[in-house]
Amino acid sequence: MKTAIVTGATAGIGKAIAYKLASLNYNLIITGRRAEKLSELQKDITKKYSVKILECSFDIRVKEEVEKAIKSLPKEWQNIDLLVNNAGLAAGLNSLQEGDIDDWEQMIDTNIKGLLYITRQVSPLMIQQKKGHIINIGSIAGKEVYANGTVYCATKHAVDALNKGMRIDMLPHGIKVSAINPGMVDTEFSLVRFKGDTEKAKTVYQGLTPLYAEDIAEAVEFIVTRPKHVNINDMLIMPTDQASATITNRI
Repeated sequence: MKTAIVTGATAGIGKAIAYKLASLNYNLIITGRRAEKLSELQKDITKKYSVKILECSFDIRVKEEVEKAIKSLPKEWQNIDLLVNNAGLAAGLNSLQEGDIDDWEQMIDTNIKGLLYITRQVSPLMIQQKKGHIINIGSIAGKEVYANGTVYCATKHAVDALNKGMRIDMLPHGIKVSAINPGMVDTEFSLVRFKGDTEKAKTVYQGLTPLYAEDIAEAVEFIVTRPKHVNINDMLIMPTDQASATITNRI
């Protein structure tokens, strides 16, 4: 039975991926800041699937918390086959000259540094066992830049570069590295970006059919079920109603 660690599993894409991997018979290490949400997820998954779940509540932005969480894993949980770097967010939607520096730091600390912190801890475990797979959840924002999203786009461009660099570093060790880059996905993403403004968040998806978290989970399923000799380097997934980061077809 394989073991996967999914970051940002408390909601949205991470939560959907956790369910999908459980259906594929993966034991799961689920991480996130909201311990109560992790507990709810653990209870629900174990009702539906015969897998083991380990909850790890920590802030991925804090290096010491990440190190402590991974280094304190029980021995039977240290053989990690899959790391899904899903934790990420957008904060604010402003021009650079009017940007909130706290927002910038939150995005940089989560989207780039958090991804690096946990990969730095998990990848040596994979190297030791000479196998593994890392999936980085990026964004269309890592392929294109759009107005008022300068810093968020920069963080996702960094993820795109890290994904390519990781693949080179992991190549001699037989570890696969893949990326999934979604367009518009209807999750808590916009609610977080607009700091809880429900009405503003709703307007993002008005007049079109976005992707849903389950669509990205199905992409993860495709990637992890390829034969050993096949790696999906990079996947860009868009709603039919979205042609690029800024061009959509709305009714």
